[in-house]
Amino acid sequence: MDREYPYGKGPVRLVSSGWLAERLGGPVTIIDCQPNIHDYVQEHIPGAVYLNEGIFRCHSGGLPACWSPPPAIEPFFRSAGIRTGSSVVVYTGVGAYKGWGDGLGQTMAAYSLARYGCRDVLVLDGGLDKWKAEGRPLSAEYPEAGPSGFQADLQTEFFIEYEEFKLIKDRSDVLVLDARPPDVYEGQGPWSRPGHIPGAVNLPWASLMNDKNKSMLKPDAEIRELLRTRSVTPDKTIVCSCGTGREATNEFLLLRFYLGFPEVRIHEGAFTEWVSHPENPTVTGKNPR
Repeated sequence: MDREYPYGKGPVRLVSSGWLAERLGGPVTIIDCQPNIHDYVQEHIPGAVYLNEGIFRCHSGGLPACWSPPPAIEPFFRSAGIRTGSSVVVYTGVGAYKGWGDGLGQTMAAYSLARYGCRDVLVLDGGLDKWKAEGRPLSAEYPEAGPSGFQADLQTEFFIEYEEFKLIKDRSDVLVLDARPPDVYEGQGPWSRPGHIPGAVNLPWASLMNDKNKSMLKPDAEIRELLRTRSVTPDKTIVCSCGTGREATNEFLLLRFYLGFPEVRIHEGAFTEWVSHPENPTVTGKNPR
């Protein structure tokens, strides 16, 4: 059965290319978060403003990938014309010029927009690649944007900080999901230590996405079957984690807003924060269940 768009509930939902096409030129702010500005310069959806996801994070407290303080974010959102209560569509793509896109740019941007207080964030299912495949219009013009009076309203209930994470992660009613690829979860990635947080279950974010377009979710039936194999059920508190927090945004949005699971949070510090504490163990190997 096809999804009905907008799909999901709460401050972040999915929309289709057709839905957006009907609203071009209307009161919807469109944010292009392709990984390189040259991709945007070459082509983007008409009316889209460029906002690179790199603005959302900074080095803080000895960690390299912390979400930026709200006062640092506000000028960027204001200059892009983002308003707290208005509709904001975000999308990414592989990138016609650089080809760097992995599909996560739009979930990272959507999570961050909602985190700082945007109340109607819309993710383009299939991103720019689906838009282009359907022959929809593209532009190389730069629209006027902003300024707005955006004021951040940090949604602290979306994320879990280190001390609380360590306290609850081993409870029987808590499930920690690691969104990284299996080879990194099981063995050595770029971190100083291999493996994963003890007890974390591997659900690779890419396994939930279309095989040919990582900006598009698989059909609901396939997603629910993948969740079943990992015992991901709405009666648990789900903590979405990964390496630096970026990959986990994909699963956080899916579970909390698209599927409506009641208790889903994101471990923003993720494995990077975990291994920064020498006393914390890591384990290697396949899923424990």
